[in-house]
Amino acid sequence: MRAVIVDCAIYRDGRRTDGPADFSDALDEARAAGDAFLWIGLHEPTEKEFDLVSSEFGLHALAVEDALCAHQRPKLEVYDDSLFVVIKPVVYEPEGDTVTTDELMLFIGDSFVVTVRHGESAPLAEVRRRLEAEPEVLRHGPTAVLYAVSDAVVDDYIHVAAELQVDLEELETEVFAPSGSVDTKNTASRIYTFKRQVLEFRRATGPLSVPMGRLAGASVPFVDEHSQPFFRDVSDHLTRANEHVEGLDRLLSDILAAHLAQTGLRQNDDMRKISAWAAMAAVPTMVAGIYGMNFDHMPELHWVWTYPTVIALMGCAVFGLYRMFKRRGWL
Repeated sequence: MRAVIVDCAIYRDGRRTDGPADFSDALDEARAAGDAFLWIGLHEPTEKEFDLVSSEFGLHALAVEDALCAHQRPKLEVYDDSLFVVIKPVVYEPEGDTVTTDELMLFIGDSFVVTVRHGESAPLAEVRRRLEAEPEVLRHGPTAVLYAVSDAVVDDYIHVAAELQVDLEELETEVFAPSGSVDTKNTASRIYTFKRQVLEFRRATGPLSVPMGRLAGASVPFVDEHSQPFFRDVSDHLTRANEHVEGLDRLLSDILAAHLAQTGLRQNDDMRKISAWAAMAAVPTMVAGIYGMNFDHMPELHWVWTYPTVIALMGCAVFGLYRMFKRRGWL
């Protein structure tokens, strides 16, 4: 268990206190104190390791299964002895301009908080440090932890959305750049990749609206009834993040449509140029083909000026076709 327990501490009156090394004894001490709670953080526990925690804290079997399997949608579920919340932190990696999502589960119950983290990006360490520096907030118990974690994750959503907006503007500049000024060979692939990143982002932000709405609007067991204004603030920030993500998705669809339209126009322009040059080449080819036939009796074969006259006629015909195609914009 020591390998998966990231941190375990008792908080009394908003301040961290020393407690028993065994989390079972620590939970008993927190409940006996009345104004204290135990916060234990786990990182990717196995089923066997988590059995010790779930049996001691009385966690529901379905919630435990979700916490172990991961790959869950953001949600909030109420059980008899605890509240189960799933949140998906999102991290933007500037090196590859990619978005990655992890999973964070919180069990909120009588005088305890159990957090289960899958992945490396969940901001729990920073949240714990910030809360420990603000005892007036931590004094509200497990609700303060749930609020602080939700607020930190949603704030990261807004930051990631801003980073994606910068990447989108760069992609937009590339798509609408003058022809030949940039290499657009892989533009469609980049747009599709970007769209998948936005889709992954939406899977984290969109479903979280319902849990945040419940916490902000109705009385939820194991959550302080006076905390609703704080969760409303988180819900407002989440709404702004969702609107930003939806805007990115719509703009990407428009950019992809514009890129495909531009590609079609360029192909039509290329086909017109090819057709124009083929038409100009067809005239001398036809004339040369006629005079290349090996018949004994053909007019003009023995005329002195036949050759220069034919060459001049072919040149004039080609020049006339060139001027016509040039005026029409085909060349």
